[in-house]
Amino acid sequence: MQKDPSYYIQGVRDGNRLMLSRTITLIESSLSSHQELAATVIEQLLPYSGNSVRLGITGVPGAGKSTFIDSFGMLLTERGHRVAVLAIDPSSSRSGGSVLGDKTRMINLAAAGNAFIRPSPTGGTLGGAARKTRESMLVCEAAGFDVIIIETVGVGQSETAVAAMVDFFLVLMIAGAGDELQGIKKGILEVADAIAINKADGNNRLPAEQARRQYETALHLIAPDNPLWSPPVLTCSALEKTGLTDIWETIDRHRHTLTASGDLQRKRSRQSVAWFQQLLLDGLSSWFYNHPAIRERFPLVVREIEQSRLSPALAATSLLQSIYQDPSARS
Repeated sequence: MQKDPSYYIQGVRDGNRLMLSRTITLIESSLSSHQELAATVIEQLLPYSGNSVRLGITGVPGAGKSTFIDSFGMLLTERGHRVAVLAIDPSSSRSGGSVLGDKTRMINLAAAGNAFIRPSPTGGTLGGAARKTRESMLVCEAAGFDVIIIETVGVGQSETAVAAMVDFFLVLMIAGAGDELQGIKKGILEVADAIAINKADGNNRLPAEQARRQYETALHLIAPDNPLWSPPVLTCSALEKTGLTDIWETIDRHRHTLTASGDLQRKRSRQSVAWFQQLLLDGLSSWFYNHPAIRERFPLVVREIEQSRLSPALAATSLLQSIYQDPSARS
């Protein structure tokens, strides 16, 4: 792997998709030497980022996220946009492997010249949001992509993590699967900037409209995240490519509303600070567990907890104090 930062920086700035893929591979690497190089590359590319519409898309199982993104992304590329999709994949807890099938599920978009699809394994990150997704998003922006779509694995813990890194968070739902309001958590409604009832076609048009009214009622019971924006509920059919224009116009209206008030910049600033704080926590955690004093004592402490000879609280305090009080442990 190349060690010269300019090799990656220039390739990304030239819009070379192969170099974009290699740069994201560098970012995702866990090797310390690669992480240092990636940090330099990201720092140099940062001034060229921030000029995209950042979208998060999630949905219940069966909502048709990939089909929706395929159709929606094609609509945007046909309008002259450059679309990057960062599809967060579930990783194996044993091997760390990932089912990277997004390009086969987004056939049309994968073949589009103005599109880039990158499966991003979670690596076991809490909530399913890949740890390096933020950096990958910045690199895609520096490469000239003006719409970044982050697809999550489904409704769950990953939603709040993704909502904390995008401008607009879209939740896809379907009708006719029982009590629709039981299929989504209140927390997801609280972070949604819009809800779209997908598969509103054929015999499902009427149930989709009924579901839309249900969600509108539910959203009225929740205080909006921003007083300037009330999340709408829309219907669409990714298969028939209907309702997609309405969704894009909603996203565009949201962006103009928040930009005019200065709220979009403030939102991104808050997200950057939250990202910084999370990186600090991740760094401290990594430093702690990899410290020689902790590596030596940790298995012994775990064994004592398993044998009920030591309480978890006292064990944690003991390990922390070994760092705080032992001068050699702090070196």
